[in-house]
Amino acid sequence: MSHYEHFAPYDPHSIEPHWQAAWQEAGADAVRTEGDKPYYYALEMFPYPSGDVHMGHVRNYSIGDVVSRYKRMRGFNVLHPIGWDAFGMPAENAAIKQNSSPAAWTYANIDRQRQSLKRLGFSYDWDRTVITSDVDYYRWGQWIFLKLWEQGLVERKSSPVNWCPSCATVLANEQVLGDGECWRCHSHVQRKELEQWFFKITNYAQELLDDLDKLSGWPERVKQMQANWIGRSTGAEVDFTLCDADGEPTDELITVFTTRPDTLFGCTFFLLAPEHPLVQKLVAGTEQEAEVAEVVAAAASASAVERSKGEREKLGAFTGRYVVNPINDDKVPIWIADYVLMDYGTGAVMAVPSGDQRDFEFARKYGLPIPPVVIPEGEFFFNSLKNQPNRVMFEVLWNEAYDGPGTMVQSGEFTGMPGGKDSEGSAAVIAKLESMGRGRPTINFRLRDWLISRQRYWGNPIPAIHCPNCGIVPVPEADLPVVLPMDIDVTTGETLADRPEFYDVTCPQCGASAHRETDTMDTFTCSSWYYLRYTDPHNTELPFDRAAVDSWMPVDQYIGGIEHAILHLLYSRFFTKALRDVGLLGFDEPFENLLTQGMVKLNGETMSKSKGNVVAPEDMIARFGADALRVYILFMAPPDKDLDWLESGLEGISRFLNRLWRMIFDLVGAACENTFYEGPRDEAAAASASASAALTPEATAAARTVLRERHRVVGKVTEDIERFNFNTAIAAIMELANATGNYLRFAAPPARLADASQHAVDVELAETFIALLAPMAPHWAEELWQNLLGHSDSVHQQDWPAFDPALAAADELELAVQVNGKVRARITVAADAAEDVVQAAALAAVAAYIEGKEPKKLVVVPGKLVSVVV
Repeated sequence: MSHYEHFAPYDPHSIEPHWQAAWQEAGADAVRTEGDKPYYYALEMFPYPSGDVHMGHVRNYSIGDVVSRYKRMRGFNVLHPIGWDAFGMPAENAAIKQNSSPAAWTYANIDRQRQSLKRLGFSYDWDRTVITSDVDYYRWGQWIFLKLWEQGLVERKSSPVNWCPSCATVLANEQVLGDGECWRCHSHVQRKELEQWFFKITNYAQELLDDLDKLSGWPERVKQMQANWIGRSTGAEVDFTLCDADGEPTDELITVFTTRPDTLFGCTFFLLAPEHPLVQKLVAGTEQEAEVAEVVAAAASASAVERSKGEREKLGAFTGRYVVNPINDDKVPIWIADYVLMDYGTGAVMAVPSGDQRDFEFARKYGLPIPPVVIPEGEFFFNSLKNQPNRVMFEVLWNEAYDGPGTMVQSGEFTGMPGGKDSEGSAAVIAKLESMGRGRPTINFRLRDWLISRQRYWGNPIPAIHCPNCGIVPVPEADLPVVLPMDIDVTTGETLADRPEFYDVTCPQCGASAHRETDTMDTFTCSSWYYLRYTDPHNTELPFDRAAVDSWMPVDQYIGGIEHAILHLLYSRFFTKALRDVGLLGFDEPFENLLTQGMVKLNGETMSKSKGNVVAPEDMIARFGADALRVYILFMAPPDKDLDWLESGLEGISRFLNRLWRMIFDLVGAACENTFYEGPRDEAAAASASASAALTPEATAAARTVLRERHRVVGKVTEDIERFNFNTAIAAIMELANATGNYLRFAAPPARLADASQHAVDVELAETFIALLAPMAPHWAEELWQNLLGHSDSVHQQDWPAFDPALAAADELELAVQVNGKVRARITVAADAAEDVVQAAALAAVAAYIEGKEPKKLVVVPGKLVSVVV
């Protein structure tokens, strides 16, 4: 039964809170597993509680909410949860700044964000909320750590690491930006040698690379970014012989990895990373020691990412020692260079300056020879070298290295063979090295093991104990969780390492006094499996039940920013594969489909508090309502493109919702004064229309158009939502509104209401509008569905509107008629008219322009135009 006797203006500020409370009381958004309905898991990346909800959140979560509500109406059991990624350094830094505690700051922000998300009407199952700093979540993160340890996937080792002096902690390679800055605070990152904890993600390097082919629902850009980061290289390991201080070969070998063994004859110097353990041994007590030490110190002050940047000026020093090249017995000088990294390959490089740009620049700077060994056909000295096995040219006449395919020259018995990566020449050189016992084919990866140690307080404690007798031992499962103390005073610089009551423990194996690990885990360890916990969030025996996780996973649609392409997404893929091998789940990949949404900008610039250009969602909701904001942010740009904020656009969407609100009242006959009809309004005319109970010819034609548009638009909106083209879906609804407005202009209300069949069509049209907009403007739709149309159940529980493609087809078509390229007339023909009928109508329409001439050409472009050439 309708609650409206007369028209009432659209008031989002009363409607939206009412329905939010009603939905919460009814548990409308709780996950239901009804009958044999298929399962659908929709998930947006959960927020970090660093402050208030911003427009980026609104966009991300509006997209996910449309998908979730739409899938429910399409007959799916939908899982749509939310939570918070709550550990991490920003909370510590903010607490220090505000003289507070990380926990107080974090949970206060969570409370504010929760209220904002509820105010936006997102259909989350709040009972499944996961907060990573809650002990009932992070205890299972510790449990997973132990399981990975049992699988040999956890290692503690000394390694050169990226150190952020501002954050006072180490960073994974993935967390250092391309300019050598910390991803969090943008401080300059340094290199340090520290004992750290690692997850052995490299054990899965090949599978992580191969399984990208399974991810057909991921953007190619993201897959390529991951493939580049994993960085699989095929090539060879080559053993060079170290010479003693007198230049005589020893029995000691130094191994390098190269993707270009075909260039081995072009190796004119040999490079070691400044951190290589051989460096100090080679230069101790020599005249080169001081210069080498300067390079080592300079390299230590730069991050690995910064040192490996191609455009950075190269820095090096000669060690005074040599190695022997196994392919030609040349003695090659050993240098150290800051662009060589210890944690990639072997920390040693055979330098081929004619084939590698960084080696080329290094050689030019230090006056080292650059002989060409692979040259392309057409190079001006190609003919003079193509059959030259011995080195006669020591300085290549190029301005840059050439690393492409070509012909091997000055390369002994291999001269004249095709050179290049994975070439015939490369295979021949590898075979030769194998026969000599000085090389072997090898596969290498750029991906390094994941460094998870953090020297900060606000994180998940690592469940390990250092015993003087037993070494490093795991905390027994029965003793989990290792609870993070809540009374640490970070404002004084206090950490877990300052709390004896935390770290003084007894060894669980021998009973001796021992020391609990005081490092915490990288916050990405928490976000790498949260999507699994959502499937079974209240389990107290396991992180999740195998049956539950296998029923819902993998996530059908994951939504988040492109900035997570490598860090979070790669780590989540690793966790999924590792937990599969532990036996906790039965699938290979966590996210079936991925949408990376664009940013919300203002005047072309990213919104940020520091720039003072933030548009607060709460302010816009207070002025226009949540539904208008949701529809606006979906309408203004495709979801994967950046959106430039325009308040005038939001005002326009608000007007559209108001107009459609009035239109729906008019359709169902609830308006006290018709707001669209433009015909006669006097009593006599109204009485006449009521007595005849018939629509005018204009109204009848408009009604047919609306019926056709209804089926066309439902089909288009359905297709567009499936493709995430929300902007064009909304545009199609606007087109239907325009057609409906035209119909209502001609159709007198008494006639429409008196004709029962027409009134039923009008009501169905109103229901169609409401259902199509329900995923995008849920409060607006629910109010009209229940309180105007009088339905007792929710619009969000209804079936998605059906459509008939046959009914969407037009009865008649308007075609332009061109004569010699210029439009001279327009004709209206039946949609199924034969071509000769169309041609005859076109010729008749432009008879005055062809003046009886016989057309040279007469072309009908179906549904568009007729072209006449005379």
